[in-house]
Amino acid sequence: MSIGVYYVESTNADSVNINSYNREVVAKLAELSGQKIEFTDLEHVNDHDLLLCFIGGGGVEGRFKAVLDKLPQPIFLLTTGLNNSLAASMEILSYLKQQDIPGEIIHGSEAKMAKRIATLAKVFTARKRIRNMRIARVGAPSDWLISSDVDAKACKEETGIEIIDVPMEEFFEEIAKKEYVPNKYTEMVKDRNWHPEDTELCCQIYGALRRIVDRYHLDGVTVRCFDLLGPIKGTGCLALAVLNAEGIYAACEGDTPSLISMCVIGELSGKPVFQANPSRIVSDDNDIIFAHCTLPLNMPTEFELMTHFESDLGVAFRGHIQEGPVTIFKTSGLMENYFVAAGELKENLKERNLCRTQVKIHLDEDTLEYFLTESIGNHHMIVNGDWVDLIDEFYKWF
Repeated sequence: MSIGVYYVESTNADSVNINSYNREVVAKLAELSGQKIEFTDLEHVNDHDLLLCFIGGGGVEGRFKAVLDKLPQPIFLLTTGLNNSLAASMEILSYLKQQDIPGEIIHGSEAKMAKRIATLAKVFTARKRIRNMRIARVGAPSDWLISSDVDAKACKEETGIEIIDVPMEEFFEEIAKKEYVPNKYTEMVKDRNWHPEDTELCCQIYGALRRIVDRYHLDGVTVRCFDLLGPIKGTGCLALAVLNAEGIYAACEGDTPSLISMCVIGELSGKPVFQANPSRIVSDDNDIIFAHCTLPLNMPTEFELMTHFESDLGVAFRGHIQEGPVTIFKTSGLMENYFVAAGELKENLKERNLCRTQVKIHLDEDTLEYFLTESIGNHHMIVNGDWVDLIDEFYKWF
């Protein structure tokens, strides 16, 4: 993460001492935030992932306005409580609003400002990463996902994410090679000695998908996985579970909005992401049950192997996800709207009539109403921890 500071110097009396003090402030903010922060000149303001404009004191408003068209947006105004720095920043922010330019004043104690900078660093690191992602659809979305297609050209224009389409035939050709490179996750599964032939086949499916990921230099992939059931007699659950554990976002059923959702919350939280179906709302208790047959193998505290729920084929996973705070998230394919809520994972279930990994999450009544009136598609993403504020912050500046 590269954070630059463009310094707008005040010409007020005692400017030498003021400038020295302000440079000490920047050094302290770098120390407290844990970020590398360096001063930059006007020619290099776009070389940084995040730019802060330090308003050195009063009377600089005109000087700032003169260089505004060269500064990347949004505009973050770094201030102190001395030399009319705050007053000048308020005048500048008012002007930015008149021009419909997004901006914010960072002000307060050094600890408070450092905390704010650390948050922005997370957001803008994820922002840059997501806007440069390359993801793939292997096959079209499953037939039942009638609201989950995404126009690749529009996605690139609106979000920066590049989507490529890989035909299922290419995937089948790779599976036919019956090859994969073992890793700690495939070995972890094989060590369970559960239906060895089925496990080996699903490892080969993983190998096929891994080669496609490497061939196209992908950050994420989603697969029309139900098309494997007939000709291959295997499932994609293990492949997706291993890829997600390896840090490659991998979604089911050709669901592109879900894959993009995984990318967003995964980059912001740094946590494994569970893509799941909302299966049942227990309205009397304000609980909702989510379930799916795959999850990142680095997410559960323990897991057991089973067959895929709908087909009774292949290898699927019943994992135990840590109880406690969780975040539920979904964004639309072009990221123009999103849903996020914090909940409490109360219980891991073992019902026979649901996909294999099942969790019961407590939400407030108003949040549950979203699933019945405004839901963004079917699948939603679940991660451990409360990331609501960070996700809201991300969308504020995306």
